[in-house]
Amino acid sequence: MKYRYLRTSKAGKAILRIYKAIAVPFYKRTASLSRKIAAHEHKMLFLSEWCIDNPENFDHYIDQFYFWGKTNTSHWLERGVYNTLVLQKFDRPVLLELCCGEGFNTRHFYSNMADEILACDFDMDAIKEAKKKNRVKNISYEVMDIRQKLPKKVHGKYITNIIWDTAIEHFSEKEINSIMKNLKEILKEKKGILSGHTIRERKNGKSLEQHEYEFKDMEDLKRFFTPYFTNVTVFETIYEERHNLYFWASDGELPFSDSWKHWKHT
Repeated sequence: MKYRYLRTSKAGKAILRIYKAIAVPFYKRTASLSRKIAAHEHKMLFLSEWCIDNPENFDHYIDQFYFWGKTNTSHWLERGVYNTLVLQKFDRPVLLELCCGEGFNTRHFYSNMADEILACDFDMDAIKEAKKKNRVKNISYEVMDIRQKLPKKVHGKYITNIIWDTAIEHFSEKEINSIMKNLKEILKEKKGILSGHTIRERKNGKSLEQHEYEFKDMEDLKRFFTPYFTNVTVFETIYEERHNLYFWASDGELPFSDSWKHWKHT
């Protein structure tokens, strides 16, 4: 109603034509400039962090504002997309995210689908950044060492989904098996789903010095899940710069099973 006069009257339409002729070109130029500034600043952030050190947590706003335009590759988005597929099994998913880093995927992929989210990381600085940059009302960020502690519920609700994304490689084989046993116990009440991502090892050594164990192939990754979960899917995507491995594990149904087509998110 506020702009009805402008859209319907002759004088109003004339004003809108003039405004469009001036405003649209102006905002196109300023939007273009803002993208260039954002790309440059995030490039400098990347160089200042990664040329000096090799930090464990990566700021994915660097991907969004710099690397995506520089490389024209979208593999950094795959992890969020493949994890949201399994969130769709439950009407009101309750999510535990392990090793969440600065919470980029937590906020931008999962927060609009999950009822409650507990996102944890052992890195106090990462959690501090997550609370500052990616806070949403249904996300709780918490410092936690998952080798020592894992919650059974989130705000009194049974957990339906656990996401362990780009972090399983930071643990030893013994630690992975110990954690996996605990994850199975958490998910068994709702036949929930564990999902996530890691990378395949390179021929010339580890991708990051902080990695404890990098996986040789899909079968090498799958063997960590099959002792604990009835249904396991492992798949890969291959790019020149990285070889991704993805996993879904559950005692219930997984994406692309016979009943998967009936899943929906409301």
